[in-house]
Amino acid sequence: MTLSQHVISSITTAEVGARYLRPVGRNSFRGDHGTGAVETAYVVTTSQGATGWGLALGPGDPAALIGRNLAELIEPSIGVIDAGALFLDYPLHDLAARVLDVPVHVLIGAAGAPSVCAYSGGIYFDDLDSGLPVIARNLAQDHAFGFRDFKLKIGRGYRWMPHDAGLERDIVVTRQTRELYPDAEILVDANDGYSMNTLIAYLEAVADVRLYWLEEPLAERWEDLEYLRDHPARPARIADGEFDPNVGHILRLAAAGLIDVALMDVVGHGLTAWRRTMPDLPIKASPHAWGLPLKTLYAAHLAAGLGNVDIIEGVPGHTTGTVDDGYTLADGVLTLADRPGFGIDLAT
Repeated sequence: MTLSQHVISSITTAEVGARYLRPVGRNSFRGDHGTGAVETAYVVTTSQGATGWGLALGPGDPAALIGRNLAELIEPSIGVIDAGALFLDYPLHDLAARVLDVPVHVLIGAAGAPSVCAYSGGIYFDDLDSGLPVIARNLAQDHAFGFRDFKLKIGRGYRWMPHDAGLERDIVVTRQTRELYPDAEILVDANDGYSMNTLIAYLEAVADVRLYWLEEPLAERWEDLEYLRDHPARPARIADGEFDPNVGHILRLAAAGLIDVALMDVVGHGLTAWRRTMPDLPIKASPHAWGLPLKTLYAAHLAAGLGNVDIIEGVPGHTTGTVDDGYTLADGVLTLADRPGFGIDLAT
């Protein structure tokens, strides 16, 4: 059956969310992240009884799409082609792939493998409330869940601790993680909470840790990134572009060799936009996915469909409001379900 045989007959909503493995604490600038949030998803149904669903990119007018032909809203080779329907980017990709009986990653190109490395993005500043030993417990919990690589939040001295004490704690946590997991890839994320002097002091202190990447060390300032690029303590990869990105600026930084991994959010940027951006991207991508485990699954389809992604952000926890999705996480590798669409069904 083709997309042109389907007319949008209804658009409703459902609640989905996250249930983290544990309460998640602070990062360099934001307070406790809690146990997981609830989000509104949109459910799109056609005249032929086909249904797709997903998170919205932002506000939109569902009523304006009732009675529209599906082929007028999404083109499988491009993505959503009607500006008024773009807020339903993920529901429409799910719907189109289900109608065509293929997984989303096949619909968008199958340029990567249907198994992708995923790191735990859940190691926050829980030590500030529960003491330093909690970091080892959280790492062990995420390892037992299936992760083998870890991203550590750093920047405790920005808001929560005296500067020198916060920097020292960042160093201790980083070195402790390497000692506990000698084979892990270790990523660190300052959420723009470091000055250049603090950043260099940190990097020099952990130079032998072999960081996989440094994320959001500073705001995306060209001169600072030039200085960092040429510094002997620079890690192998600089990742940036998550927070309120100017995508054109990110592309220019990438072309100049000032960043190595682009992080635009998987939902904030959107799947159609990622399909447009990826061919012009001269560096690797790893769409930001923190918040909902569902976003990790979206990122996995993006990686498997568009390629150019070596590792994605994992959220230690479960998606609420859905039933078994068939995805597996084992030894740090997330394997996609071989099901139409995103392969995830809402609980009834």
